[in-house]
Amino acid sequence: MEKENSGAKQKLACDVAVIGGGPAGMISAIQAGKEGASVVLIEKNKTLGKKLLITGGGRCNVTNAIFDNRTLAQKYGKKGKFLLSPFSKWSAQDTIDFFESCGMPTKEEALGRVFPQSNLAQSVLDVLIDELENANVKIITDSPVIKIKAVNNKIVSIETADAVINANAFIITTGGTARPETGSSGDGFKWLKKLGHTISAPSVALVPVKTKEAWVHRLQGLSLPNVKITLIDAKARGEARIGKILFTHFGLSGPLVLGMSQAIGEAMREGTPALELDLFPALDQVMLDEKLRAHLAKVQNKKWANALAGFVSPLLAPVLVELSGINPTMPVNIIPRVARIAFVKKLKALTITPTGLLGVEKAIVSSGGVALEEVDFKTMRSQKIENLYLAGDILDFDRPSGGFSLQICWTTGFVAGRSAGVYNVR
Repeated sequence: MEKENSGAKQKLACDVAVIGGGPAGMISAIQAGKEGASVVLIEKNKTLGKKLLITGGGRCNVTNAIFDNRTLAQKYGKKGKFLLSPFSKWSAQDTIDFFESCGMPTKEEALGRVFPQSNLAQSVLDVLIDELENANVKIITDSPVIKIKAVNNKIVSIETADAVINANAFIITTGGTARPETGSSGDGFKWLKKLGHTISAPSVALVPVKTKEAWVHRLQGLSLPNVKITLIDAKARGEARIGKILFTHFGLSGPLVLGMSQAIGEAMREGTPALELDLFPALDQVMLDEKLRAHLAKVQNKKWANALAGFVSPLLAPVLVELSGINPTMPVNIIPRVARIAFVKKLKALTITPTGLLGVEKAIVSSGGVALEEVDFKTMRSQKIENLYLAGDILDFDRPSGGFSLQICWTTGFVAGRSAGVYNVR
């Protein structure tokens, strides 16, 4: 790596320059360094991995334990086909093996979610920073890129307030627009559009949902691990998924809701959709009625107001009593069959009205980005700019909740770093 001072700005020369110090940027810089390239990593924030530290509620859901690459690709919908080649080079198993080999034990939780055993995102960042040092990567922080210079379909330099950096290859990993306070302000989209790339307008994805019903808000803090939500729009019953939800003061969150939020947002733009909440998805109506009758037989001398204790969560019980329409002072042993059946039906289909999505400041990731057809996924090289590589959330994938967004970062970052690292020897 060459360095010189000329005029007001420092001049640097290296093999690979990486813009963006998030997970994709760090892993690509590490891999380029392992290929023997001299690497500079430029980050606009004062520290690396600012958004990484808040992922997974501060625990960092590093990947999902799906080890068949085709099945993993299918989790990204129709666009997942673009990931088959990258996943063959760096899979979910490779992610786990990488962190384990660097001294960070992992653990698998519900729905295949993989976390560090420490339950700390800092453990993930510590590994990456150590590996950057091992790969001799030069890190420049607190340095927003203000200019990218391209000549004849090749980038020749990038410029910050203090330096001009020349490189043989460049990797852009500046992410999307979610959580702008972490530095994700969409800068990369503006640069890439000027460089000739097609950009799908970014919008919030994996974001909590605001709802109308007061009873939902009253359940703030309640988490239900295994429920089903069906999205019903003006046309028909739509997408249905099973998973974990969290009630909040404004509506709903949790992995299940986050994963459906993009579809909910699209349905809201077209009409007035509803969400149908099934509290017992493993039981059909007949089976649930039998379960309820067996429970009520044990509390037949109680009033309805106190009858659901032990059948559902203590926080949920009084809300369901209210929603049932049954007089709370009525003794259980005289509740009419028709009222009980109506209550069972309600347990299988509670209606919730979405009123909006929280903004980018609460979104975990954003959708939109660089058109995938303009990227060679064997190398992650831009098909518009010869010496430019792209990785991470800047790519136009729909990412479900559960470690899938970070897996794209690790995979595409690895491939981009390896490809850029050997670019200068062509």
